[in-house]
Amino acid sequence: MFFEPLRAWRHAEVTDHRTKADFAYCMKWLADEVYPDADKIRIMPDNLNTHTLSSLYEAFTPEEAHRIARRIEFVYTPKHGSWLNMAEIELNVLNSQCLDRRIPDKAVLVSEVDAWEKERNQQAATVNWQFTTQDARIKLRRLYPSFDV
Repeated sequence: MFFEPLRAWRHAEVTDHRTKADFAYCMKWLADEVYPDADKIRIMPDNLNTHTLSSLYEAFTPEEAHRIARRIEFVYTPKHGSWLNMAEIELNVLNSQCLDRRIPDKAVLVSEVDAWEKERNQQAATVNWQFTTQDARIKLRRLYPSFDV
């Protein structure tokens, strides 16, 4: 799931597995097709073991992996903090609006997810994010210490 809330844009990619190669090809698509002119692309992945720059080096030649990796910056959510990730919220919306029934095969799944994505993008639907820095300092006290003196 790719989600850019300020642009109200999302893209859900259906793959057979969640491998490092799948992730690497998604990062290449993002860099080359979605943001070809961006100097830096900031990604907030969850802490899945496939969501690393090393995935690029396992999928592509060193030169190609480096070309993509130099433009990507990962900002990870805190461990056990995927609920902070807006893409996870968008995945929950996808699940409740589209995947809440039996889907017979991958072709139908891809078609249904594409239709859902197109409709959400046309509606310019976004997440009403209300988690503030102050909230983080309370709820995630250990990760975001207060410097009150």
